[in-house]
Amino acid sequence: MKHTIKELEDIASQVRRDIVRMVHGCQSGHPGGSLGCADFMTALYFEIMNHSTDFTMDGKGEDLFFLSNGHISPVFYSVLARSGYFEVSEMATFRKLNSRLQGHPTTHEGLPGIRIASGSLGQGMSVAIGAAQAKKLNKDNSIVYTLHGDGELQEGQNWEAIMYAPFNKVDNLISSVDYNGQQIDGPTEKVLSLDNLQAKFEAFGWHVINSDGNDMESIVKALHYAKTLTGKGKPILNLMSTQMGSGVDFMMGSHKWHGVAPNDEQLEAALVQLTSSLKDY
Repeated sequence: MKHTIKELEDIASQVRRDIVRMVHGCQSGHPGGSLGCADFMTALYFEIMNHSTDFTMDGKGEDLFFLSNGHISPVFYSVLARSGYFEVSEMATFRKLNSRLQGHPTTHEGLPGIRIASGSLGQGMSVAIGAAQAKKLNKDNSIVYTLHGDGELQEGQNWEAIMYAPFNKVDNLISSVDYNGQQIDGPTEKVLSLDNLQAKFEAFGWHVINSDGNDMESIVKALHYAKTLTGKGKPILNLMSTQMGSGVDFMMGSHKWHGVAPNDEQLEAALVQLTSSLKDY
C-alpha cells in the first residue's frame, strides 16, 4: 500500500474539512454528497489510481477518472489539490467570480485534473466508455474510473451506456455508484425507485461488487479487488453504500444537506468533529 488505512482516514478527514469550509465560504454548493464520497475519492487518488499531477488531457499511460455527478465538486477539488494538481490555497476561490473552481467542474478554465464538464447529470458513463475504448485502441493498459450518483441513474442515457459497455467488452472500466438513497427532492425510493441496482447491472452483463463507501478499509479492499477483475471481458461496477453527509453528525442521512451551505455555527460544529491531518487552506 502507498498509505496505511489510518493515513488515508486522516487525509479523508482533512478533505471533509475542506468541503465544509469551501461551501461555507461562498454560502453555496453541495456538501452532503461530497462528504459521503470523501473516503472513496481519497482512496482513489492516494492509493488506487496510477495518475500524474503533470496533467495532460490525453492522460496517456495513466489511469483516468471521470466525475459524472459533478455537483459534488468540492470533494473533487479538495482531493485534486491535496494530491498536488494545483495549490491548496486556490480552494478559497470556490464558486467565486473568475474562479477556476466552478460549482460544477468545467474544462475551459484549464483546471488541472478536470477532463470533462459534468454539470449535466447522466453523461459520465458515456464519456468514460469512449475513453476506455480509446485506451484499448492505443494499446494502453490503464484503467478508467467513474463515479455516479444513484439518483443520477434515473437518467436514460446511463442505461444506453450500461448496455453498450458489456456488449463491447469494455473491461478496463471500473464504475462506482454512490448508493446513498438520497437526491435533491428526497429519498430515491420516493422520487423514482431504482429497485435492485445489483440485479439490473448484472442483467446488463456487468461484474458487480459491493463495498461500504464510508469505511476506508472496505473501499480500499474493494477497489484493489476490482482492479483484478479488469481484462476479463466485463466492465466492473462497485456498488458503494454511503451516507450523505458522512462525518458530520447533523448532516448525515438527510437529503436536506444535498445543496445547503452551513452557517457560521454549523461550520464550527462540523469542524470540531473533523480532525485536521494536514493544514487548512
